[in-house]
Amino acid sequence: MAKQLTLPDGRNLDYSITGAREGFPLIWCHGTPSGYIPIPALARSCEKKGLKLVTFSRSGYGGSSRRKGRNIVDDVDDVRALSKHLGHDKFVVGGWSGGGPHSLACAAKLEGCVASIVIAGVAPYNVEGLDWLAGQGQDNIDEYAASMKGEYALREYCDAQRPGLISSTAAGIIEQLSAILPEVDKRALRESAELGSYMEQTMREGLKSSCDGWIDDDFAFLAPWGFDVADIKVPVFLYQGSEDLMVPFAHGQWLGSHINQKYLTNHLEQGEGHISIFLGRVDTMLDEIKAVIDDKAQ
Repeated sequence: MAKQLTLPDGRNLDYSITGAREGFPLIWCHGTPSGYIPIPALARSCEKKGLKLVTFSRSGYGGSSRRKGRNIVDDVDDVRALSKHLGHDKFVVGGWSGGGPHSLACAAKLEGCVASIVIAGVAPYNVEGLDWLAGQGQDNIDEYAASMKGEYALREYCDAQRPGLISSTAAGIIEQLSAILPEVDKRALRESAELGSYMEQTMREGLKSSCDGWIDDDFAFLAPWGFDVADIKVPVFLYQGSEDLMVPFAHGQWLGSHINQKYLTNHLEQGEGHISIFLGRVDTMLDEIKAVIDDKAQ
């Protein structure tokens, strides 16, 4: 069950706390479309390694109020308010998929963010050196074609997808997302009942009221982000799989070449997809974070 925070502008923010309740905070930015539901393997690993996992639903998802017209950097306001509410002046911010840019925004713009972890994170649109749609599955191509036509067309697209995503089993989700799931990701979902259940729950939560968050995310990805990744001056741990059809390998390569190398630890993994890259690596990811935390404590 989510907790609620009333933000300074009166909006509601849904959030949850799992992991080690008294540990160092890891604030987690979910994917697109999704919600605050914590990833079970991440919550377990956080508890084992002494990290407090704070998850929240971005504006427009689940019970979090919409902030129409938001861009990527606007999410910093909500993470700042949430961290202040919880009494945290130092924390790590992580993000998977559509949460990746929001994690990077916190690394660039949010005081108190000591590191960022980005897993299969989206790169900026319309930047030199990146064909943004190249390598994406057909569903993504159709979705962003609708985005280019405006909110009416994008809402029509998302509303048509929503019933299947909020009512499906894991098998149904695999079928519906077939065009953007490489075989390695389909196998990961088939073999992990826990992961499949998580996907069911988080999509159901995120889209339970409307597609507003999904729509606003898509427009935010395509608009200027409001910051430059080259300006980040805290450690960034970047993970990207070569087989990813949701966020292609080139996105990870672009981010890896534009984030200041002094702060970057880059994991460009051959043979991994959008989902499989997370499996089996959670402990390693958190060990990297713990090293930063321990260093800051000295």
